Amino acid sequence: MIKLERNGDVFTLTMDAGENRWNTTFVRKVAEALDEVEASTGPAALVTRSSNEKFFSNGLDLDWVQTPDAHPEGGDRTVFGGEFMALMGRIITLPVPTVCAINGHAFGAGFMMALCHDVRLMPANYVKPYVKRGKTDAADAEAICEAVRRPTMRFVEIKTEDQQALLSIHRTRDLAVRQRTQMANVIRSLLREFGHILPIGVEAVTAFAKRHLDGDHPDMPDIANGMLGIQCYQFICLNERIAGYSKMIEQHALFNSDARRLMRMPGIGPITASAIIATIGNAKQFRTGRDFAAWLGLTPLNKSSGGKERLGKITKKGDRYIRKLLVVGMTSRAVMAKRSPEKVDLWTAKIIADKPFRLATTAMANKSARIIWAILKKKQEYRQPAF
Repeated sequence: MIKLERNGDVFTLTMDAGENRWNTTFVRKVAEALDEVEASTGPAALVTRSSNEKFFSNGLDLDWVQTPDAHPEGGDRTVFGGEFMALMGRIITLPVPTVCAINGHAFGAGFMMALCHDVRLMPANYVKPYVKRGKTDAADAEAICEAVRRPTMRFVEIKTEDQQALLSIHRTRDLAVRQRTQMANVIRSLLREFGHILPIGVEAVTAFAKRHLDGDHPDMPDIANGMLGIQCYQFICLNERIAGYSKMIEQHALFNSDARRLMRMPGIGPITASAIIATIGNAKQFRTGRDFAAWLGLTPLNKSSGGKERLGKITKKGDRYIRKLLVVGMTSRAVMAKRSPEKVDLWTAKIIADKPFRLATTAMANKSARIIWAILKKKQEYRQPAF
């Protein structure tokens, strides 16, 4: 019914009772296996799996519940509820990492048991080095157990429902921006085919689309003008949608104290501040500001060896959306600094003057990430550096 095997520091609890339906006897067998795990000395981890390829656990044993006299092997029905809930609480508080290798259907009590295992989010490529041979659920679960026990392993902070809801606005807005860019390129290409060239920028396309919808049509065949009208209408609709999403994000940023602190930084607007708050959650998950910058992929790739330090381009790992927002914000700030160097601090003016433009904006984004971490962790206001 329940088999417990140990391979090194990893215990594997295998449910081997067909569909693994739960009754009092099944609960007590699992509890006995947990007794053995808790009695072990040294580091350990537990993997729970099923020998049935189709079912992890099909929930409560309904035959035993409906006709207990016909199934005496199921045990005392009156104590099942209390013992089952006690077992679930025990799995939650088990003093070893627990991994659930769900290889089939999990219903009712089986699904509840799966939820009681540890919840850790980590990139799959961090687990891959610990996979030995083959591809099975048990081998993957064993590799996860090995990975989560590493003292230097990095985990992903679990987002709250409010964070996920706010990020859904950002994703929808980002999709609309990309669709608007595609539509602008379609409009430009159609006009170019008939010898009409639009100036650079979204504003030029917006102005043309409004004129076209007002009846100011270029010298083109009627069919082409008709298609162009549909494209201009879609472009204007996307503009309005983006403006609406931006307004929603701005309202959230104004009502969030951490976002208001971030917006006092040069180059950080409500969209960037809101995205950072919704993505990272608690800044204390990062030990230093450099860890946060590395999480955004803004630190140089280290290829040092033999005592020689070699730093390459930025890693571009981590959250691409926030990295893009920071670099775009710093690009805008760098353009302003080139026009008016007296309006920026000495460090910013010097790096823009001495370094290539894109290298300077990336360095500014790196420094901004470290400042953001300090503001969020220490709950301090932004202080303008000396000029």
